Amino acid sequence: MKRIDVIRYLEQQGCKFLREGRRHTVYYNPMNRKTSTVPRHREIIDVLVRKICRDLGISSPFLK
Repeated sequence: MKRIDVIRYLEQQGCKFLREGRRHTVYYNPMNRKTSTVPRHREIIDVLVRKICRDLGISSPFLK
């Protein structure tokens, strides 16, 4: 999945940008106060997208 699509999905689910790390972007879910990092790669493998969603407490985009 493309990185821009992952970020767009996270923001649609209510997650907010928290900060930029050295090699990752950190996103925050204010509903349950959980954070996760999104790597700065053009393509992010599906397993990692599922892990990011699980860390943030949201459903995976592949379940729809």
